[in-house]
Amino acid sequence: MSVEVKIKRVTTRDIRARKGAEPVVVLTAYTAPIARLLAPHCDILLVGDSLGMVVYGMETTLGVTLDMMINHGKAVVRSSSHACVVVDMPFGSYQESREQAFRNCARVMTETGCAGVKLEGGREMAETIRFLVDRGIPVMAHIGLKPQAVHAAGGFRAQGRLEAEAEAIRADARAIDEAGAFSVVVEGTVEPVARALSAEISIPTIGIGASAACDGQVLVIDDVLGLFDDFTPKFVKRYADLRPLISEAVATYAAEVKSRAFPGPEHCFGVKK
Repeated sequence: MSVEVKIKRVTTRDIRARKGAEPVVVLTAYTAPIARLLAPHCDILLVGDSLGMVVYGMETTLGVTLDMMINHGKAVVRSSSHACVVVDMPFGSYQESREQAFRNCARVMTETGCAGVKLEGGREMAETIRFLVDRGIPVMAHIGLKPQAVHAAGGFRAQGRLEAEAEAIRADARAIDEAGAFSVVVEGTVEPVARALSAEISIPTIGIGASAACDGQVLVIDDVLGLFDDFTPKFVKRYADLRPLISEAVATYAAEVKSRAFPGPEHCFGVKK
């Protein structure tokens, strides 16, 4: 009799315990097939609101809805094992009040089965983070460059170059640490600032365009695989370039359909061998 061995998922508690230890591997995932491929290699799969740009073709993440995040979150949770799944809270779903944040975060967690949520903000969100954590919702924070505040920030630019800006980011890191977040994404932040705050706070820092001294790293999977080329941020490293392979495969398919080489007898029903 065979016994099915259930793979134990990484928990948010496990992630927090990784501070200063082995780096945390994080990638975004939005679909079931990709989640299956990534999960064995990742500690965290982040269902990022970046899906608005890489999946839906939006110019920013601001048009992403709660229903979008829930649907993609369900797909990733269903189709993955081992990795801890965290779902981004979209713009407007948590900023209004602590109560609004709790209602929407609780909905995301109950409907997707994810292990935690991510929301953008530092000191201004610390009270909300504490409110959520006290009520059983694990929170990953996000400081530095905050895509949901891109218009207020004057565009996508590196954060922390000025002394006052650098100190504000470090203060944000301390505030969300004290509020009880289990980790924090540090995005688009100059290396010395990201390095310093990683050493100062007690929770893991997950860098993206930050520092190798962060406790982990995250990239958008479509950037890693070369599938998204509208623009390429400085911090992206492409580990594969799948676009030409896909284009070539589709071109071959189209040519075979036009020449009637596909489908062949082996692809049809009722054809005698």
